Amino acid sequence: MTIPLSILDLAPISAGSDAATALRNTVDLARHAEQWGYKRYWVAEHHFVAVASSSPAVLVGQIAAATEKIRVGTAAVQLGHTTAVAVAESFGTLAAFHPGRIDLGVGRSGQKRAEAANAVSGAPRTPREWHETDGVVIPPPFDIVALLRNPRLQAQAAVLQQPGAVAPDFADQVDDILALIDGRHPVGTAVPGAGTGLTPWVFGSSKGQSARVAAARGLPFVASYHITPATALEAIEVYRNGFTPSDRLAEPYVVVSADVVVAEDEATARHLAKTYGHWVHSIRAGGGAAPYPDPDDAAPLTAEQQELVRDRTATQFVGDPDQVAHRLAALQRLSGADELVITSVTHRHEDRLRSHRLIAERWGL
Repeated sequence: MTIPLSILDLAPISAGSDAATALRNTVDLARHAEQWGYKRYWVAEHHFVAVASSSPAVLVGQIAAATEKIRVGTAAVQLGHTTAVAVAESFGTLAAFHPGRIDLGVGRSGQKRAEAANAVSGAPRTPREWHETDGVVIPPPFDIVALLRNPRLQAQAAVLQQPGAVAPDFADQVDDILALIDGRHPVGTAVPGAGTGLTPWVFGSSKGQSARVAAARGLPFVASYHITPATALEAIEVYRNGFTPSDRLAEPYVVVSADVVVAEDEATARHLAKTYGHWVHSIRAGGGAAPYPDPDDAAPLTAEQQELVRDRTATQFVGDPDQVAHRLAALQRLSGADELVITSVTHRHEDRLRSHRLIAERWGL
């Protein structure tokens, strides 16, 4: 294969395990990822759920210190829960410790929750059909606004900010981060930060503000097919059509994510992926990911539960190395991606290691 492959890690906590073990597993996977030839190692930001990646800057520092050459970044810092100064200075510090290896990924997740709290029901969406091209499934959109209105999520969002705080507009925050690390902000320069060569990567999942901001400012864009498979390709189109060259990037640079589980044979891979739907259902039905279930003893989902998560289970790439590589290559062709990033969650750490190793070998890293 010809394009780079990277990893997105959520530091998942398996049923019967704990956060400390999940963090050790993350560092272990990162060390192996470097040996196997992956280009970047991204860590997510999640709160109040059974994943241990709640403090991505701290986790990035630990991973970078435990490795030597692989790039390490955040996928993504939720700007709605922090400030531009905090982001520029913390990642400037990381970049000073690890020159040329830190990728600052930013996203709107925290702001989406606040918007959903005040959203009113509009006209129903125009129904869309399921589509499949060479193994890449494009499902109808999931109603994310209904999920974000979950009272539990709204209560959580309230404690992720100082009382009464209102997050600035996402575009304004990105502009402030750029100005702080470029030494042109009216209040001063981020120290550390200036001169480190940091480039923000914008993570998005729809044709909304994230794609437009990345395009207008000439920044790389990561489309989250593994989270919102219905709209990721639309987001890429908006990004490419609106792209303006910048000092950081002369042409559009697109990364697309996919959720995969790889084993030596399809039957084993499907067994390992059997509880992925359970995990997604815990997020959508309860407002937060539960510990990742063991496929050996998990009861099947009901038909109603399966329907709630079908867009995610149908778009997970599961199989032997050839099968998964074929679908990844098809996703790359369909999206025109310059790079792919995979996330692979299994109950046992050794199965997750094997999944990443097998696809790295098949991809030719």
